[in-house]
Amino acid sequence: MSSQDMLKNASTLASYNVLLQVMFRVLTFFLNAFTLRFVSKELIGVVNVRLTLLYSTLVFLSREAFRRACLSGGTDHHWRQVINLLWLTLPLGVLWASLLVCVWLWLLEVPDPLTIPHYGPAVGLFALAALQELLAEPLWVLAQAHMFVRLKVVAESLAMVAKCVLTVVLVVSAPQWGLYIFSAAQLVYTGFLVLCYFVYFLRFLGSGEANRKYFPLQRVADLLPSRVEGEPVIDWTLARLTWSFFKQSFLKQILTEGERYVMTFLNVLSFGEQGVYDIVNNLGSMVARFIFLPIEESFYVFFAKVLERGRDVRQQKQEEVAIAAEVLECLLKLVLVIGLIITVFGYAYSHLALDIYGGSLLSSGAGPSLLRCYSSYVLLLAINGITECFVFAAMSKEEVDRYNLVMLALSISFLLLSYMLTWWAGGIGFILANCLNMGLRILHSMFYIHRYFLSSQWTPLRGLMPSPLLLLALALSAVLTALSEGVFCCDGGWLLRLVHIAVGAGCLLGVLVTVLLTETKLVQFVWTQLLPRYGKKHT
Repeated sequence: MSSQDMLKNASTLASYNVLLQVMFRVLTFFLNAFTLRFVSKELIGVVNVRLTLLYSTLVFLSREAFRRACLSGGTDHHWRQVINLLWLTLPLGVLWASLLVCVWLWLLEVPDPLTIPHYGPAVGLFALAALQELLAEPLWVLAQAHMFVRLKVVAESLAMVAKCVLTVVLVVSAPQWGLYIFSAAQLVYTGFLVLCYFVYFLRFLGSGEANRKYFPLQRVADLLPSRVEGEPVIDWTLARLTWSFFKQSFLKQILTEGERYVMTFLNVLSFGEQGVYDIVNNLGSMVARFIFLPIEESFYVFFAKVLERGRDVRQQKQEEVAIAAEVLECLLKLVLVIGLIITVFGYAYSHLALDIYGGSLLSSGAGPSLLRCYSSYVLLLAINGITECFVFAAMSKEEVDRYNLVMLALSISFLLLSYMLTWWAGGIGFILANCLNMGLRILHSMFYIHRYFLSSQWTPLRGLMPSPLLLLALALSAVLTALSEGVFCCDGGWLLRLVHIAVGAGCLLGVLVTVLLTETKLVQFVWTQLLPRYGKKHT
């Protein structure tokens, strides 16, 4: 497959992932707004922080390293050995589940059973849901490596809809079940996910479509662990790379979920305060998760296929390096523009958004300040996602090992900063600590990218330099929307709120027109590579 074809596939995958994440976040958005009316913020804190942290930690530590290693090099693998390697995620998950469940039950503070009952069974059920999801891991990697973009969209859409429907029904009909509601919903979600992947591959393997695509596996039995006479059971090169990524993934998880670990293990916030912080955190990160994360995941696959890991840029195919550099520059410009827009408009519309979403429960107190700070953090989050996406795809095994030491230092500093800044500034301290660590990670990635392309003619870091006219339009929008908030929002009734919204809409329109006029290369990239309808017409 040529690099142009890989770019088209990665772009299509990114587009579908963005649409999928939009649907997820919209459903979750309304689901949280709905459940806020029926359950306490303490219960939300336990579910969204404590139990979700258990689930995400177990899943991430069990599979992330395997995903990154097995997706390197595209489809050029001995897939029977890769499948054997991927099935190791399940016993690894069982080991992590045994350890984490003991920690969650016996080492952490247990919620008051009168206020939040059924905590013990809920811990076990969330761990079981994580293990259930790991059953589909070999199929997920196969689907990603061979660009089965629609499978992921359909599977995760059905699973999310089923989860939301069950949660709404149980919250309305049996709110006294408490944590059992969210545990059952999580089990249904992972169950639907696994079922969709298995049904798809049961129908696909051995079919005419599989033969036309020269799919490496022919029978359902090929999806199970097996040994071929005279060959190693697993690909030991990938196994060593997995170990390198595993050490790194442990540190990356601490950085990604650091504030939840601090909240969970150090008890710096009450369960109610954790609930409010998590809701604000989810609102603030919606755009980051449904736009930036899918783009990062999809283009990691692209960079990993186009670039030769650990090899000097002059010794690679120059056509493919040129495409990778151009794509990296456009992606950096894209996330920078989106991040700047969120930062500017997030400041003036945080209070209004929280008041509409959760009433005085969220708009009073520290809620608006948390969301304003998070709007600035999103900009750093966006840039870091793309720069690390490229760096992880280009690094050699030795470079990954060295970077683990950097991640270790960042993890330790992040935990210390989070603890100190939270005692000083409450929930805002978490965001400030995240900003500092994200800034350091960006600097490291930028230095690596600069050195990587130093001996070539390409300078993709130019994508981090927006046009002066765009910066001027953003500055004017920041001033006008801040003045509008002071005059029209948010205690004067809905008419004045609508005026404030109209001012923001006008400013946003002006910014978008400026982007169209000044960032023509970016507009062309988005139009030709990221819009799925256009992509379908030209493939």
